[in-house]
Amino acid sequence: MPLHPSLNPVANPWGRAVLRTLTSWWFMIHFGAVVLVMALSPSTYNRRHRAATSRYIYRNTWEVLPWFTVMSTLLSLVLIRVVVATALSYGLSQYALQMVVRVLVLELIPLSAAMFVALRASLTFNASQVMSSSTPNTPHLSLERLRADLVPQVLASTFSVVTLAMVSSVVALVLAYLTVYGLSPWGLPGYTRTVGQVFDLEVSLGFVLKTLFFSLAVAVVPMAASLEVARQPTHDSSLQPGAVRLFMVLLLIEAASLAIKYV
Repeated sequence: MPLHPSLNPVANPWGRAVLRTLTSWWFMIHFGAVVLVMALSPSTYNRRHRAATSRYIYRNTWEVLPWFTVMSTLLSLVLIRVVVATALSYGLSQYALQMVVRVLVLELIPLSAAMFVALRASLTFNASQVMSSSTPNTPHLSLERLRADLVPQVLASTFSVVTLAMVSSVVALVLAYLTVYGLSPWGLPGYTRTVGQVFDLEVSLGFVLKTLFFSLAVAVVPMAASLEVARQPTHDSSLQPGAVRLFMVLLLIEAASLAIKYV
């Protein structure tokens, strides 16, 4: 009997786990690169594919935009009231608006929009419909189904995250003004000056890039995980495919954004 565990990654359980994890991440990166290239290819946008993209955008964005906006408005109003009341109680009223914009608009709204779209997209996506196999043991993705079905869904999810985040941000900014100044128009100069001090060039660019990266992660990670599970039916997990990985990607994007802005 050998005295040392086998260093062969196939025989070593830890090696198999590491190899499986690396293979899974490589599949996700490769899938995202292929989808991105196909999304940027003009040949993808023929009449049938444009119709599919429009259908997915309508389902993922316009059907949920009204009640997501209502839910975001209620939560934003509660948070704005809490922040403003707390700032007034400590004599920091001059910082209340900046705190609202930095915490709510820059951080919470993009993350909440990404999580909402991720939950909705992962529940409605059916990987088995886009998988085909030449033989039972060699399943693969059909490029035509990838172009006709997956690319429109990725574009729709990306558009949905960006749209929900932008609309909710505008609503939160309006609510912040109404909470502090009421219906009076005389607070507009000071309000716009305060918001402009927060949204300088670097912060605005970081906000746009972070929202875009959130949308790409939400569009690609759960779909790639579901396709990988469909290719390997023996995979057993109580979690939604890609849930932990998506959480890690979103956490890394948020951590990188905070480090760039505040470190």
